[in-house]
Amino acid sequence: MEDLAKLTDLGKPRVVIVGGGFAGLELAKQLRDVPVQVVLIDKQNYHNFQPLLYQVATAGLDASDIVSPFRKILGRQKNFYFRMAEVQSVDADAHVLQTSIGLINYDYLVIATGSTTNYFGDDQMEANAIAIKSIEDAIELRNTVLANFEKALQMGDAEQMNSLLDFVIVGGGPTGVEVAGALSELRKHVFPCDYKELDFKQMDIHLIQSGPVLLKGMSAEASQKSLEYLEEYGVKVVLNSRVKSYDGYTVTLSTGETLITRTLIWAAGVTGSPIPGLRPEALLKGNRYKVDEYSRVEGYTNVFALGDIASMQTPEFPEGHPMVAQPALQQGRLLGHNIPRLLNGQPLEPFRYDDKGAMATVGRNRAVADLKLPGGKDYRTQGLLAWLMWTFIHVISLVSFRNRFAVLLNWTWSYFSYDKGDRSIIGKAKDPLRVKIKPPVEQMVTEPLKD
Repeated sequence: MEDLAKLTDLGKPRVVIVGGGFAGLELAKQLRDVPVQVVLIDKQNYHNFQPLLYQVATAGLDASDIVSPFRKILGRQKNFYFRMAEVQSVDADAHVLQTSIGLINYDYLVIATGSTTNYFGDDQMEANAIAIKSIEDAIELRNTVLANFEKALQMGDAEQMNSLLDFVIVGGGPTGVEVAGALSELRKHVFPCDYKELDFKQMDIHLIQSGPVLLKGMSAEASQKSLEYLEEYGVKVVLNSRVKSYDGYTVTLSTGETLITRTLIWAAGVTGSPIPGLRPEALLKGNRYKVDEYSRVEGYTNVFALGDIASMQTPEFPEGHPMVAQPALQQGRLLGHNIPRLLNGQPLEPFRYDDKGAMATVGRNRAVADLKLPGGKDYRTQGLLAWLMWTFIHVISLVSFRNRFAVLLNWTWSYFSYDKGDRSIIGKAKDPLRVKIKPPVEQMVTEPLKD
């Protein structure tokens, strides 16, 4: 076949995994001792621990603390091959992927492409807002925050200065709540030391949530406590309100209220990232593939989907499992167990989601946790204990010892010093200056008229 990507043929069944998130990486690990060739394809050469992206965006961690190269994680796995490429389409009849480096044949295809930010068709919002779905997003947000403060030092007009100091966060899920809490801690402990000439009493943090509660899907106690924590931190939480538009300067809410900011952080929703080529009827609302209890995409016997991109509809989860890490990890683990059974002609085991609960942190010593204990019992806690549990679980969930050590060291230093990590502006910042800023009259310098 022409235009084949250069890839060693081991003469074994080839399992091609598209996407190295939680599901794809877990599946690749599970296939370590299986007589197959494992080919992982991803646009990046590293695994990104997404739950801590907001920490990079708010200078709590360095980018290197939460990423690890695939070749480092799985380099000793003899049947593992990695290609950094973008998958453009799939020909399921020919069992071929079209990628940016050429065609790649497969015997079994696993789509684990995850999700991307959903702006609900609002092109203006997409152009002006900043999301937190990738390392690049997180670094851009950190750079933008710091660059805005540098610009604010030169502002003489109060409104223009406030537009650079104020933040609007859209979405009251875990990401929105955690970003709001992190920014409020920076406002209290870090920014006043770095920017002594700025009055951070003028820095407003707004969190906009379209529904009546924060952390939808968690318990009423967790939702209420997270609201109380944020209000204690001075975050202005607006419930039952949607952002209608944002032009880079003015935020217009569904209530008619307007807010002024150069930085709008979008944490309001995600949508699946499908691959062109599969049957349209296999794709459901939210751009998620409809899969059966074995993670097979509907209408196919050798194409699977895992994680955020997969919608496994059950009586308990009629819209599919939550788009979070645990379902992805568990689906990847089970498919790694089922592929050998498939090769041996044995019946496959169905997926049963083991819901371990949910957690979110709001700031120092403040978090909420809804846990599922063995036997189906619910355990709910808030405050210091929840914060310690959240910290422990996130540290041990990182993929490498180096990441765990670096994160624990950084968090320990920050806790006792009230300081944060790298606050350098390296790389691009979002250009927030959609409105031309004119210097105040007293700062304008004019030359005398000449004869």
